Amino acid sequence: MQSRDVTSVGPYTPPLRGRLVLTLAGLMMAAVALGGCTFWGAAAGAGAAGATAAQTEKGFRRSVADTEIRIAINDLWFQADEQMFRKVNLQVQERRVLLSGNVPRPEQRVEAVRLAWQAPGVREVINEIEVNDTSDLADAARDSWISSKLETTLLFDKEISSINFSVETVNKTVFLMGVARTQAELDRVIGHAKDIAHVRRVVSYILLKDDQTRSS
Repeated sequence: MQSRDVTSVGPYTPPLRGRLVLTLAGLMMAAVALGGCTFWGAAAGAGAAGATAAQTEKGFRRSVADTEIRIAINDLWFQADEQMFRKVNLQVQERRVLLSGNVPRPEQRVEAVRLAWQAPGVREVINEIEVNDTSDLADAARDSWISSKLETTLLFDKEISSINFSVETVNKTVFLMGVARTQAELDRVIGHAKDIAHVRRVVSYILLKDDQTRSS
């Protein structure tokens, strides 16, 4: 389900802090593209991240675009509502944005979606945010354990390229995004999620590698 705000808004311009982050990210990724040279002393980690991005099914350029979208949305959320920034989860795959999490007020749910559409390059916003102020630390810890357990399982499954998938868990519901090389791989990812204790529902927004919508 897509949810789009029709209010006219101007183009998003990152504040100075956001522009500095984007510039630094671009410089570090450029260093990787030019042969893996280190960018100052701290660029080694960035180089590894850039190399990792190049290895995903979506490729280096799409990974960079997704990173820019993530930075822009997080910045918009933080400026608008710090509580919303903390409580809404964000997954970005090939300019498709998946929002999940719990917020205490309905207007925060609407605002999170509206702001997500303002980030340049976004082509779809999937809204899975719940209005629920009853979650506590125990619920958050359980959800975090589920996500970590699934991520570890995917990492050690030799038939799955775990780098192509992202995981978020909210109220025992697992949200999956990414690109699967085959239907068999997609089925294995979902199967692993369903097998984890406490999981009550698995919601998949994973696309197959040859899905025609990826080239749109």
